Amino acid sequence: MKIKLSPFSTDDRLIAEVRGDALELNGSVLDFTPLGEGDILPVSAIDSPWIASDVTRTDGEISLTLRVPHGAHAPRETLFPAAFAVPMTVMDGPVPLPPYETESEVMP
Repeated sequence: MKIKLSPFSTDDRLIAEVRGDALELNGSVLDFTPLGEGDILPVSAIDSPWIASDVTRTDGEISLTLRVPHGAHAPRETLFPAAFAVPMTVMDGPVPLPPYETESEVMP
């Protein structure tokens, strides 16, 4: 699956996992198996706040943009993810999302 990331500020967190042509987002499964080659599933037809684009199948591969949440103190890699312009390819397993916030420094 080809996934681009689109950061947005929210208190909600996201756990995402790819399973073949399905994407599990916080326990809810979106199954894109019926999507045929060259088909486009409009974002308006997808019941998930985490999907930020139409979903397509090109050369057998599902492509989409995933909204990635961040907090007020998110690191640069979250605010400007490498997968913003160039999608990452994720086979079965967890989607490597950037950190929600910068880890707090421990005061002595």
